[in-house]
Amino acid sequence: MKHIIILGDGMSDEPLKDFGNKTPLQMAKKPHIDWLAKNGQSGQFKTVPESMHPGSEIANMAVLGYDVEKVFEGRGVIEAASMGVEIKPGDLGLRCNLICIEDGKIKNHSAGHISNEEANELIQYLEEELGSDTVKFYSGVSYRHLMVIKGGIKDFSCTPPHDVPGQPFKPLLPKSKTEQAKASTLLVTDLILKSQLLLENHPVNVKRKAAGKDPANSIWPWSPGYKPAMPTLKEMFGIERSAVISAVDLIHGIGVYAGMQVIHVEGATGLYDTNYEGKAKAAIDALKENDFVYLHIEASDEAGHEGDVELKTKTIEYLDERVVKYILEETAKMDEEVAIAILPDHPTPCVLKTHTRDAVPFSIYKPGIQPDSVEVYDEFDTKNGVLGVVQRDEFIKLFLGK
Repeated sequence: MKHIIILGDGMSDEPLKDFGNKTPLQMAKKPHIDWLAKNGQSGQFKTVPESMHPGSEIANMAVLGYDVEKVFEGRGVIEAASMGVEIKPGDLGLRCNLICIEDGKIKNHSAGHISNEEANELIQYLEEELGSDTVKFYSGVSYRHLMVIKGGIKDFSCTPPHDVPGQPFKPLLPKSKTEQAKASTLLVTDLILKSQLLLENHPVNVKRKAAGKDPANSIWPWSPGYKPAMPTLKEMFGIERSAVISAVDLIHGIGVYAGMQVIHVEGATGLYDTNYEGKAKAAIDALKENDFVYLHIEASDEAGHEGDVELKTKTIEYLDERVVKYILEETAKMDEEVAIAILPDHPTPCVLKTHTRDAVPFSIYKPGIQPDSVEVYDEFDTKNGVLGVVQRDEFIKLFLGK
């Protein structure tokens, strides 16, 4: 049997007063996702350990069965693998956002979802002005980039910018946890402040402001770490051939360490305007050549960070109509049976505009499976599922039949 996980990043939410105490999952018209729940088995998955931050890096690694408390190092070094940047022993990698600061507060974590072209120009400029034998900047996708510090010490706190929209940035600057990390802490803080002076009147930002767009007027490095030691999916679960499809470097980087084929889809943006059809077709094509496919759709998470309930609901409907429907139709034609799982990695409640570590709903469909009593896929009906509450590698083992 082949296996495909369809992951709607940040798809789950909390009841919204202004919308009849319903969540976007409850409001969305999603007959094909509901079909998976009605004809499969469901439960709740606690993807984030209490000891860890509820980031997509933690949650997606957990979905794939990793013991994140043992193997997780940092987000930047995972994304480096996707970008083809070698993190050498002694190198410290950090995710480096381009963000928008307004009136001394973090307006958003994405500089208004800056384009790849604009962001690349800014990151190259920062590399020319702030890069050195010690510090290197590497361009990623949209607002997501990489900073590498040779000989850096990771023991300092860095607040993820998507966790603190509307908050003053100065109290959130890096704080050293050890004496050894003080130099690295001061270096990162200095780079943030210097970037603000350099970026404010850069031509890219002058044009963005003239067009009424948010400027990318600061970097924000976070999630420091060293190169991780992660076993592959083959080593953990005996999966011979696997593939990952996403629009973001983080998921691709996890795939590299997991030993998966990384598939890039033209027009995949990570937003509501992503190429849903292209990703769905790529997933089916990948299933023909692989035993396991991980299809990651980012759009709902970004809508949650924006606090846009209507948009988040629409992204779920897009996922249902433009991805799940096609996958159900095409897998039904395949000679080999296909197991399908649907879930988010973590909630991204629109009211909070950030992630939480609450358990997420999941449904698993396998041809011939005995359905449980769950009728629709949402945060509440799945609590009645026969699979109960799972954690650690219990979800992936249930899905793979291990």
